[in-house]
Amino acid sequence: MHYDPLISPNCSKAPLAKSYWASTLAYPPATSAPLKQNRQVDVAIIGGGFTGLTTAYYLSTLYNIDCCVLEANQIGFGASGRNAGFVLKGSGRLSYRQMADRWGMPITQGIYHEFSQAVQRVEDLISEHQIDCDKQEYGYLKIAHNAKALYSLQSQSQFISDNLGGNAQFLTPDTLKNEYMINHQAYGALRLDDGFGINPLKLVLGYSDMVKNAGVDVFEQTLVKHWQQQNNHHTLATEHATITAKQVVCAGNAYNNKQNNSVIANRYLPILSNILVTRPLTEEELQATGIKTHQVTMDTRTLKYYYRLLPDNRILFGGRGAVRGQDQDKPRYQANLTAALATCFPILGKITVDYFWSGWIAAALDDMPHVINQNGSAYSIGYCGSGVAFSAQAGFRLAQQLAGEQAPALPLYQTPAPTFPFAQFRRLGQAAYYQYGWLKDKYF
Repeated sequence: MHYDPLISPNCSKAPLAKSYWASTLAYPPATSAPLKQNRQVDVAIIGGGFTGLTTAYYLSTLYNIDCCVLEANQIGFGASGRNAGFVLKGSGRLSYRQMADRWGMPITQGIYHEFSQAVQRVEDLISEHQIDCDKQEYGYLKIAHNAKALYSLQSQSQFISDNLGGNAQFLTPDTLKNEYMINHQAYGALRLDDGFGINPLKLVLGYSDMVKNAGVDVFEQTLVKHWQQQNNHHTLATEHATITAKQVVCAGNAYNNKQNNSVIANRYLPILSNILVTRPLTEEELQATGIKTHQVTMDTRTLKYYYRLLPDNRILFGGRGAVRGQDQDKPRYQANLTAALATCFPILGKITVDYFWSGWIAAALDDMPHVINQNGSAYSIGYCGSGVAFSAQAGFRLAQQLAGEQAPALPLYQTPAPTFPFAQFRRLGQAAYYQYGWLKDKYF
C-alpha cells in the first residue's frame, strides 16, 4: 500500500521511491540511529527534508540553539528526495502584478526579494559545503502554451524589469526555437536567469551531512507517535524514547503523521506529482528536438508540465498525477506524461521510459508559502512548485522566528495558512479542479 497523507497513519514503513535520483548514488546510505534515550532540547524538528534540515542548520550555526531532527522514515524518503530538482523562484498562482494589486508594491518587492534570496541561499549552501549534487547551468524558462499566455508572459517580463529589478527576458517564438528548443507546444517564453537544476536526493543528503557536521543530532526511523503540549513545553513520544522541547517545528510537508499533525492538518491539500525519466537521447533526437540547453523549464498551463535535459542527456518530464495514493502506479498516468512529452517533442513519442515515480506536495488554499511560528509550534507549507529553493529560505526564517527575532513583515511570515473549508471533501474538489484545469488548458 502506497503512502497517502489523508489515509495512511504515517510514512515510517513506506518504501523508498525507485527514482532516477536513487540510481545515481549508493542509496539508501547508512542511516542514522533511531532515538533510543530520552532527550531535552530547545527545539525539536519533525521531518528530515529540506525544510527541517536547513532549520536545524541555521538554529545551530547562527543562534547556537540546541535542536534535533526526527525523521520517521529516512533522509531522502519524502518530497525532498523525489522531486524534479528545480531550484527556482516562484510566485504561486499569483503573478507579481496581481500581488501588487492586492498588497501594494513594497510588499510585492519584499516577496520577490525573498524568492530571489531563496535561490541564492541554496547556491551558497552548495558552494560553502561543497555538495556534489550535479548542478546545471543557470536559467529558468517559462513556456507559453498558447497565444494568450504569451501576451501574459510579455506583460510579466515588463513588470518584473520595471518594478522588481529582476532580469526577465522575453523570448519570441523564433528566439526560443533557435537558441533553446524546438517545442511544438510553445508560443514563446519568459526567461529568468537565476534558476538551475540539481539532483535533489544528493542535495538533501548533502544537507544531512552539513547538519551533522554542525553538531546536530539527526534521528532516522524515529516516528513521533504522540505530540502533547503543556504550558511552555512539548512532549514528543517515539517508539523507544521521549523528546521534551520548548518549541517544535512541523517540517514534514505532505509526509506527516496523520494522527499528530493537528497544527497543519486542514491547512493543505496533498497533491501527487509524477515524474518520468527517459533513456539518454541520441544525437539525432537532440537535433530533432532542438534542445540546446539544460535550463529548467515549466509551462503556463493550469496543470503544468515541467522538464529539463539531465547531465546524461535523458529528459526529465513531470506533471500532475493521480488524486489518490492507491492509484499512483496505474499505467494511464505514465501514458499521460508520455503523450504530453510527445506533443512537445514528437520524435520522443516512442522513447523508452527508464524511470517513473511519484511524490506528494502540500498545496495551500491560497497557493502561497506560509512560514509560521505561533505559541512554540512552527510550520512551513505551500511552496507552490519552488520548494527546493524556498525551503532553504523557510528554514532560515523559521530559525530566525524560533530565536525570537522578527521575520520580514510579509504575508509569507505573518499570515497562517488558511484552513480548507469542508476539508473532508478536499479530494472531491481536487478532482473537479483537475477537470476544469484540463478543459481550460485545452480550449482557453
